[in-house]
Amino acid sequence: MSDQMINRNMLGMLKVFNFVLYGALAIYSTFFALYLKDTGFSNVQIGLLVAGGPLIGLVANPFWAYCADRFRNNKRILIICLIGNFTCMQFVFMMESYTLIYSLMLFYFMFQSPLFTQSNSLILNVIEGTNRKFGEFRAWGSLGWALIAVAAGPIIGWLGISKLWIVFDVMLLFAIFFTFLMPSGNERAQSEKFTNKGYLMVFRNKYFLIFVCLGVLISIPNSINTTFLSIYIKGLGGSDTVVGWSAFATAILEVPVFLLLDRYLKKNSRTMLTWLTVICLLFSARWLLMSVAVSAIQVIFIQLLHSITFGGYYYIGTQLTSHLVPGEYRSSGQAVYGLTWGGISGIVAGILGGWMFENLGASVLYRICFGITICGFIGFFLLRHSFRTTENQVNTQSKQFNS
Repeated sequence: MSDQMINRNMLGMLKVFNFVLYGALAIYSTFFALYLKDTGFSNVQIGLLVAGGPLIGLVANPFWAYCADRFRNNKRILIICLIGNFTCMQFVFMMESYTLIYSLMLFYFMFQSPLFTQSNSLILNVIEGTNRKFGEFRAWGSLGWALIAVAAGPIIGWLGISKLWIVFDVMLLFAIFFTFLMPSGNERAQSEKFTNKGYLMVFRNKYFLIFVCLGVLISIPNSINTTFLSIYIKGLGGSDTVVGWSAFATAILEVPVFLLLDRYLKKNSRTMLTWLTVICLLFSARWLLMSVAVSAIQVIFIQLLHSITFGGYYYIGTQLTSHLVPGEYRSSGQAVYGLTWGGISGIVAGILGGWMFENLGASVLYRICFGITICGFIGFFLLRHSFRTTENQVNTQSKQFNS
């Protein structure tokens, strides 16, 4: 399908959809830990609750991705999951018992975990075969995250954190409305039909699986930071408004990062692995700086590195996954990649991160994050070298055969 055959209004709505979807998710990610803290939960309890999301995501994300690939409809999955999100959170905001909230959040995570990967698959499927770039649309998600988070800070400060449900519900209802205006995301005919045998082949790609496993090492510190950052800022004397500005700093510069990568990133595996190796070093520097921060303002400036580190890794990882996994299994491949940021790493971040934050303190916690990320850097360096060696061997064998 050519670019001219894609309705301009549809592409515009796809941008608006990403803006409001990520805006709603920013409200939850930025302020929900503060809501739980205000309700009387400890850092360990918050960590255990947050860890339940990735645990459920280990099953939920592949399940919804399988359904999207099988029935070729990302839009339907997004609608079901967003309505499930909205319904579950209404009950969560009415409860004060930790046991009840924890039980309800497990249902919430069943619907929340696939939102990122399904929205990415929707973008990739809609723009496939055109000259439009992934970052052009994903950048609107970053804008939504940044602008909605910074706007919500003063509003929540005025309403009180106990009224978080008002802001969250408004944004999520907007997201549900715009989802109904989206295309299914799978209009194009695939070169091959979906089969269960082919689906299993996704999990037999050696380089893809190593990439996913190394991604867990990089995402554990990032998940810890995402979970406890707002509490860390409050502990340093920051207000709800400062927390909102911190979320703004994490996302706003993702926009130029995505657009620059759209233009200049070479879409071959070895180049992308090279950049991921560099990004791992930048992640390490980020956690080292966080370990010595002494004020909330310093944290905001350090968070600017999020745009380059997480933004760069997220974009390149999405493209690398699309490069390594056949198009007819794209949702499943993106779901497996998504587990890098919301699966095992999230469980470790919630349980171990909560304990370390409570008992060791933030400075020691971030130094440990620095060490974990260095291990990831070494792994990516070796993976790139292995990939280059294998690629050279294949090229040499091909030349010998042709001669």
